[in-house]
Amino acid sequence: MMGGICSRKRDQPVIEEGGVSRVVSGRYGKSSSSKWLGTSSFRSTVEQSPGVAGICPSLLELCISKICRDIDKYSSLSLLPRDVSQQIFNELVSSQSLTHDSLQAFRDCALEDVCLGEYPSVNDNWMDAICSQGSSLLSVDLSGSEVTDAGLDLLKDCSNLQSLTYNYCDHVSEHGLKHISGLSNLKCLSFKRSSAISAEGMHAFSSLLNLEKLDLERCPEIHGGFVHLKGLMKLKSLNVRCCKCVTDSDLKAISGLTNLNELQISNCNITDSGISYLKGLQKLNMLNLEGCNVTSACLESISALVALAYLNLNRCSLSDEGCDKFSGLTNLKVLSLGFNSITDACLVHLKGLTKLESLNLDSCKIGDEGLASLAGSVLLKNLELSDTEVGSNGIRHLSGLKNLENLNLSFTLVTDGSLKKLSGLTSLKSLNLDARQITDAGLAAITGLTKLTHLDLFGARISDSGANSLKHFKNLQSLEICGGGLTDAGVKNLKDLVCLTWLNLSQNCNLTDKSLEVISGLTALVSLNISNSRITNEGLQYLKPLKNLRSLTLESSKVTASEIRNLQFAALPNLVSFRPE
Repeated sequence: MMGGICSRKRDQPVIEEGGVSRVVSGRYGKSSSSKWLGTSSFRSTVEQSPGVAGICPSLLELCISKICRDIDKYSSLSLLPRDVSQQIFNELVSSQSLTHDSLQAFRDCALEDVCLGEYPSVNDNWMDAICSQGSSLLSVDLSGSEVTDAGLDLLKDCSNLQSLTYNYCDHVSEHGLKHISGLSNLKCLSFKRSSAISAEGMHAFSSLLNLEKLDLERCPEIHGGFVHLKGLMKLKSLNVRCCKCVTDSDLKAISGLTNLNELQISNCNITDSGISYLKGLQKLNMLNLEGCNVTSACLESISALVALAYLNLNRCSLSDEGCDKFSGLTNLKVLSLGFNSITDACLVHLKGLTKLESLNLDSCKIGDEGLASLAGSVLLKNLELSDTEVGSNGIRHLSGLKNLENLNLSFTLVTDGSLKKLSGLTSLKSLNLDARQITDAGLAAITGLTKLTHLDLFGARISDSGANSLKHFKNLQSLEICGGGLTDAGVKNLKDLVCLTWLNLSQNCNLTDKSLEVISGLTALVSLNISNSRITNEGLQYLKPLKNLRSLTLESSKVTASEIRNLQFAALPNLVSFRPE
């Protein structure tokens, strides 16, 4: 990621997305499979039991479901069409039902994708069946597995392999890496967080002339190995984030990779001198330098990269001096300058960046005058102003940003009265107003922003009277009102917010079980936090309808862990995280 444009100051809720159903080819033969290249999990069309809400399942769905249930009865599935075998395999992985023994049924099935990232108990014993797919195998993910050098050696028979993901694995050595040097068709290779990847070990990559994407994030021993990448002229993406060992000399070694489109070197030991080696990478579209030891002087070199669309300079040592170089980067769409010592004087040089869609100024010394420079950035969708000196007078400069979707004003000097100037931002979907000076009046001033799906009022002083304004936000999916003055009467205003999936009402000390009775109707909820309240064990009964609930936090209340466990067992099978625990 380039860095959050509207990042939160607290832990973000994790919204897990379900798998995407695939359209199955109309003809099921060995030659009809689509070649799904990538490292993400592949979901079959049968995510649950066949049939959805009264819709009759197809014959194929019924067959796949039946075979998955009885997989231990089959010694081989090799006579099935490849597309069908692939879907059965994907479904077994998705449901965590695949075992070493059941895997044997897939020998010689000509599978194209074996996605076993983070799958339990995968080791060398699995590799013989996996590699029996031979030249049909296009992508393999063994992340988090216990596969060793011996297991990687078996991949030599998979000559058409295009994607190999081997993240978070510590069971391979420099010798084991040599086994992949013959996989000349590899396009994507990922070895995140592996201490086995050393400068010498990277020599195995030098023969992978078709490699387009290489991910070595958090590999602590790769300094000096970049010389082995010089000949990889098709390389488009290189990620070495959080590799403290990487220095300026490593960038010099890759300065000739003119097809590089994406380079992530955040939190590396890179200086202004190292950035000068990048000037010849004219196709570079994305550059992530967050946390590097660079100053504004590096902008002289960066200004030569005219194709840049994404630039992350968060947590560097930038000052206003040299910021005039930004004016030449007219293709920029995303610019992150958070946690730097820049002021309003820097923003003057952003006026000509008419393609800018996202701007991060978190914790910079930006004030009201600086926002005037953004008034012409009409394509802006995301604006991060948290912890700046922006106040009520500056907000008026945002009124013309009609495309703005995400705005973070937490810990600023913005007051209730100025929020009326946001009323014209009708595209706004996410708004963070975590500030003590925001009250009921401020919430009432933004009721016209009916497209809001995320509203953060964490530190605002919202009472029952102000909560009445919440009825206008029918599309809200995420809501935080913490430390305000809400009682059960105020919570009643949430009853029609049926789209809510994430609700945080912690530190409203007067909330009782009656609030849970209201919340019981919000059946889409995935995360609920009502800590520091008067909720009791008796009130837990109201949570039984919340079948989607995955996270429940009731710390510093009158609820016991044992009763939450009873609720989990009896009514909330999807609840995986709760406090007290």
